Amino acid sequence: MKKILIAPNKFVLGEGELLNLGTYAKDYGEKILMVASKDDQSRVQQFLDQAIKLEKFEMISGEFKEECTKAEIDRLRQVCTKHSCQIIVGLGGGKALDTAKAIAHYEKLPVFIIPTIASTDAPCSSLAVIYKANGEFEEYMFFRKNPDLVLVDSKIIANAPVRFLISGMGDALATYFEARSCERAYAKNIPGGNSTLAALAIARLCYDTLMEESEKAIAACTQKVVTTALENIIEANILLSGLGFESSGLATAHAVHDGLTVLEETHKYYHGEKVAFGTLVHLVLENAKKEEIKEVIAYCKAVGLPTCLADLGVTNATQDKVMAIAIAACAEGETIHNTVFKVTPEMVYAAIYTADKLGGNM
Repeated sequence: MKKILIAPNKFVLGEGELLNLGTYAKDYGEKILMVASKDDQSRVQQFLDQAIKLEKFEMISGEFKEECTKAEIDRLRQVCTKHSCQIIVGLGGGKALDTAKAIAHYEKLPVFIIPTIASTDAPCSSLAVIYKANGEFEEYMFFRKNPDLVLVDSKIIANAPVRFLISGMGDALATYFEARSCERAYAKNIPGGNSTLAALAIARLCYDTLMEESEKAIAACTQKVVTTALENIIEANILLSGLGFESSGLATAHAVHDGLTVLEETHKYYHGEKVAFGTLVHLVLENAKKEEIKEVIAYCKAVGLPTCLADLGVTNATQDKVMAIAIAACAEGETIHNTVFKVTPEMVYAAIYTADKLGGNM
């Protein structure tokens, strides 16, 4: 059995680390294409200016349009070529980071990832989630390598809205359960092998860290201060979850997320918020132990993650809507099929309604 574990070349986490961007860049080149929205870049521009003074580099602003679409990737590739950029830097949330990875892949350039929020496990991965212009999920795009550098400034994360941090907890919450499902089913992970013991241990550590540190981290982020608990949760949301999902695999929780995107009312909710509810559906579908389901629901309620469809804006959960989610979640190639048994839309339909009832009642 072939086992594969993949990871970014370097992961750096600490207060003030954005100031060292030029030091990390000098080994790769002097001209950076910055893939960031105007708002995200403006929030950290003072730190970027300081970084340029400390170790000189040239920065071309790509002005990311806030949706990771094939059209936006192509537009920014043209900007990269026009300015002969040597390094692609993604800064901001998951969609900007995924776009940067895609540009670097096609242009065969190094990519640095600088999350300004800890809302997903996208930063460390070698894939991107591609959306349609209307915000509906389109496909996963896979790349030949992980980022060259993931640079996380914990002070910047601490100053971001706490909802982003909580969303990242929702994304990370699925990691252990999906890794466990993939192991049981001997399903292939993202690089096409089976999970290593290391990846499974990382996935479990991710879950344990969430259970222990989340509420303390939320308190710190609410006060915009950096504590050990906050940095532990940042590591769980970004690194542990990233390594755990990519080197162990995805399953039902993320497929349900993808299914939820077919309903327009869910579009204003973040990736991790939808994944959190998907995790409850995942546990119901696999008939997990009652104590485990209760623990996850209690955790979600404690930190403010969705536990029912109404929490995601689906206040009128008609049979047609729920079946539309289920059908999309079971599409060919979806990760829900990384399960020990054959999954049908009817089974997912039943699991969604059951998870909705359990999560709404507790």
